[in-house]
Amino acid sequence: MSFQPVIPIGGLAGWAFLNKTRERQEASFSASPVIKNDLEHFTKNFASLTSTEDLVKDRRTFRVILQAYGLEDDINSTAFIRKIIDDGVEDRTALANRLTDKRYKALAQDLQFLVPGATVAAADDLKDRIVAQFQTRSFERAVGDQDQDMRMAMSLQRELPELVQGYTSENAQWFAVLGNAPLRKVMETALGLPKEFGALDVDQQVVRLKTAVSRRFNVPNLQALSEPEHMDKLVKRFLVMSQIRDMQVSMSSASIALTLLQR
Repeated sequence: MSFQPVIPIGGLAGWAFLNKTRERQEASFSASPVIKNDLEHFTKNFASLTSTEDLVKDRRTFRVILQAYGLEDDINSTAFIRKIIDDGVEDRTALANRLTDKRYKALAQDLQFLVPGATVAAADDLKDRIVAQFQTRSFERAVGDQDQDMRMAMSLQRELPELVQGYTSENAQWFAVLGNAPLRKVMETALGLPKEFGALDVDQQVVRLKTAVSRRFNVPNLQALSEPEHMDKLVKRFLVMSQIRDMQVSMSSASIALTLLQR
């Protein structure tokens, strides 16, 4: 059985505890038998992969790779993942280039050596990167089994700086945030945006996000928001707003229950 992260309480207090103990907890989690065995299998078999057919047939290696890119929910979508990889990334019409979720493009780009007729080899550091990404995302997933808000906060800390570096256009950065479900959820919750926000035209959503972020955090763009000081404020506000949301839901449920009992 894997080591389970310890989160004694939710909200800001739980977040402070997790940050204080994270290095030790993550090391213990990565050293647990389940994670070690998965990675031993992956490192032993990675070099033998020559095609997407090889990849999907080795379900254990396939699962490790998908989880490293945050795509573990696609474990049974073998035809879809093969199409993502086999299409490559060179052609603008390739499936990975047409999807809003850029995790698929990252997967396709790194696994280009599996494309039929590929003339490139796997990057020298790819195996090590996949191992590190698998460990990090697996720990985040384990945290999420206990507290999804903390998992999203951890995802924000990792993904927002990567997103900013991956797009030179400011608008492209905002569109990428909207296309990333966890980041979008953090932003909408932290900024207190109403449910109707999602029904707006995507260009209007970007305008609203820019204005709300500038007003709330006093930053001009996502580049500034991704700096540690401001990102810390974003995470803390997200956790506080999440707790308020949960309290409102609980109070609403209690009110409904009381009304039913009084009938």
